[in-house]
Amino acid sequence: MAVTLNTSIHWTSASADDLLMLENLQPNILKEHTRDCSTLLFLKFAQPDEGKAFLRSLVPHLKSTIDHLQEIRAFKSTKVPGTPYVGVGLTATGYAALAIDNVPSDAAFQHGMQGNADLHDPDVATWDVPFRNPAQLHGVIIIGDSKLAPMSKKLAQIQALITAHPGVTVLGSQDGRALHNSNGDGIEHFGYVDGRSQPLFFDEDITAQRLLTDGAQVWNPAFALQQAIVSDPAAPEPDKHFGSYFIFRKLEQNVKRFKEHELTFANTLGLDDKERAGAMLLGRFEDGTPVTAQFADGNHNPVPNNFNYGSDAEGSKCPFLGHIRKTNPRGSGGFGQSEEAERAHLMPRRGLTYGLRTDNPNDGNIQNKPEKDVGLLFMAFNSNIGNQFEFTQVSWANNPKFPEVVAGPFPGVDPVIGQLPKGTPRATVHCPVEWGNPDTVKTVASVPQAVTMKGGAYFFMPSLAFFHAL
Repeated sequence: MAVTLNTSIHWTSASADDLLMLENLQPNILKEHTRDCSTLLFLKFAQPDEGKAFLRSLVPHLKSTIDHLQEIRAFKSTKVPGTPYVGVGLTATGYAALAIDNVPSDAAFQHGMQGNADLHDPDVATWDVPFRNPAQLHGVIIIGDSKLAPMSKKLAQIQALITAHPGVTVLGSQDGRALHNSNGDGIEHFGYVDGRSQPLFFDEDITAQRLLTDGAQVWNPAFALQQAIVSDPAAPEPDKHFGSYFIFRKLEQNVKRFKEHELTFANTLGLDDKERAGAMLLGRFEDGTPVTAQFADGNHNPVPNNFNYGSDAEGSKCPFLGHIRKTNPRGSGGFGQSEEAERAHLMPRRGLTYGLRTDNPNDGNIQNKPEKDVGLLFMAFNSNIGNQFEFTQVSWANNPKFPEVVAGPFPGVDPVIGQLPKGTPRATVHCPVEWGNPDTVKTVASVPQAVTMKGGAYFFMPSLAFFHAL
């Protein structure tokens, strides 16, 4: 019996091969690991033997997906918290620095993030230092926990191992700290609920979403494991051990600029309801209510995910440019793709905010909002970078002609993460004044770019079997 890849699985009754895979798969890939307090360390290996020795020294600090799942189950009955998360990834140049020949085969991974000009990222010279020279960036370690104290303790242990291996250099580090609203939901710095609509890979989670939240009759959250994991070519018995391609991008947010445009946007449309103006740009109200579902917020417990755009074919509730519609069309996209093909572009996202705030993101005050040094650490797992992250960024977010519309003007780029070639102006956008009434659509100025990519890289998160075999 082979590892199950073409469907979700029931982890509590997994087959022998599936269990072996889960015992050697890093956590946070198939199921999110709590890491509200995190630090990422970006590494360089001076020579192969020292780098391998360091990675072997990490083994006692690494846990598996099955360990993580069992910790979650135990917490529900005992309330004893789980252990900190330690994740390890290698770049293509990292494999070369370690003199490992069996490099993961994804073409985008081997070319690197800087290898795709269609991403329209800023000049590499403006990126944060660790990302400017991909030949020098070899690995990443993520240390995270729901609380700062255990995360800091584990971080100190990892830093001690680095010190003990002088051939390993920290090129830079990045702290992440989660933001939450008054309902306890995770939010990003613009103040909107973030991280919803995640692919689910375990039947236990799929059942829980169907029975304990808003259901799964309209939007199916179940995805096959092959959406996130691939064979680990450098592990013993690669057909039994798996890893995932890890995407990291640091996205700085100019919160003041975005909030100023929300107000301008509302005034231009003549909206008394200022909150709906922002909801049209993001696709959700601040509390997570989908703007395609209702014209006001107040549907946040739980944050809805069981919806599509079947009742909004003309974009008169949630405009086609809405961020969550651009990055997950839920069957209403274009390119003549089937819904199944469209779903293949989606990926499990594990983003985390960074930067300290002294204000309340949702206090309604624009003048006290930060213009730099805060943002989102975009993190996601892929089985095919070109068909998932790069397709989403290039063909959806950056593409002013997506989603395709039967008639009328193009939607424009994603107002949050969309990027155009340097010097290219953003076109005007088109939004309804009256919710659900396509006859009231007005043309307004596009959202000025308020998110700047500050650096990133592609990594592969190997199996635990890989580390044991070094």
